[in-house]
Amino acid sequence: MIVELTALHWIYVVFIALIIGVMIMRRDTTIVCIAGIFLIAITATGSLSHAISSIFNSFSYAITELLSTILVISIIVAMSNTLTTTGINDVMISPFRKLIRNPTLAYWTIGILMMVISWFFWPSPAVALLGAVLLPVAIRAGLPALGVAMAMNLFGHGIALSGDFVIQAAPKLTADAAGLPIQDVINASIPLVFIMGLVTTVAAFYFLKRDMKRGVLKTTAAVESKSPTEVSNLPELLSTIQRRFFAILVPLLFAADVAAMSILDLAGGDATALIGGTSILILLLITLTSHKNKGLEKTTQYLIEGFTFGFKVFGPVIPIAAFFYLGDSGFGKIIGEYLPKASQGIVNDLGVALAGVVPLSKAVGAVTLTTVGAITGLDGSGFSGISLAGSVASLFAVAIGKGAATLTALGQIAAIWVGGGTLVPWALIPAAAICNVDPFELARRNLVPVMIGLIVTTIAAMVLI
Repeated sequence: MIVELTALHWIYVVFIALIIGVMIMRRDTTIVCIAGIFLIAITATGSLSHAISSIFNSFSYAITELLSTILVISIIVAMSNTLTTTGINDVMISPFRKLIRNPTLAYWTIGILMMVISWFFWPSPAVALLGAVLLPVAIRAGLPALGVAMAMNLFGHGIALSGDFVIQAAPKLTADAAGLPIQDVINASIPLVFIMGLVTTVAAFYFLKRDMKRGVLKTTAAVESKSPTEVSNLPELLSTIQRRFFAILVPLLFAADVAAMSILDLAGGDATALIGGTSILILLLITLTSHKNKGLEKTTQYLIEGFTFGFKVFGPVIPIAAFFYLGDSGFGKIIGEYLPKASQGIVNDLGVALAGVVPLSKAVGAVTLTTVGAITGLDGSGFSGISLAGSVASLFAVAIGKGAATLTALGQIAAIWVGGGTLVPWALIPAAAICNVDPFELARRNLVPVMIGLIVTTIAAMVLI
């Protein structure tokens, strides 16, 4: 497969390197991303006005793509504010205090619960289900909010999503592209998913504990102070009986959501919408009960605070997301059809080109699939490039004579771990927002453990081929 790389491809690569470099230096990437969008647009179109318009169009496209996530996070935060303000949250989390007694138990308990729920309902709804309830428990046990976000992120968007054993959206895409039965890819991915997951989560926990001992990480979070009402007012809002009633009702409603997801076969966006709608109803019910005749105004106030929080968190993410969306189908919608006719998108073209310039062998095949998968994950979706991983794996397997399923699974794992929500900042927004931590800091925290995991998993794949 021959791919023609144009100036657009090389500009994209240069700006990826610049963005990564700026992130490593802990500087803001907004200006770099805008410059990249402008340069790609003016190179493609040759029109100054079109290039300037493309900056706005790219932001609009990014916001449109991210809007459902922004919305559900904002609503969850608004609901969490009502729970905190009325004291319901304290009553809800009291049973978990005996189970989560220290940072270690908090990290592994939250992580394993997140993984199991994410297998059935995907990570974003799982974050919404677990975050509001378990975050305060973990913080009181001594685990920093960043540690909670890492646990939910690595176990959910990492382990659960990269395997996708139950819903099987990921293995279907890669298996179809590789011309393999889905079950073959799932079977081949099982050892790789768990090797990747075990190595990454253990490494992340080791670095987390090390920095906690050094005092680098705080064990409190701003999430405890997001309430619009002073804590001293808690006894005036609800009686003890009312708090206990809502403390039972809220988990029951979310449990009913879980049952409905299973019975109605809801997943992804549908499951997230169900969680979001339930959160709105909980917000209304608690606010009207607690604030009585001021309930109408307080409902609006909570929603405003939720949306303010949501857009504040997403503000620095939108420019970088806008740039990386140019690497996939977003290019045509933002700038226009200016890529070569044979192009599959900038990111996929780069992946194909990379696969075409390396010699074919078992070791090189594994390294290449990991690299191609990681590159295709840079657009932040985790899923847009896994079909490419499957097709590249098929090419390498033909040359090597074996290992098609293993190579396919490896590419799938690399793409989703990078782009599905553990390294690309805007893809891990749900966990970061629920825990009220900086998504870029969460991405930096995940970087070394995920890279260690990818290296070990790639070596394991070489052995299994």
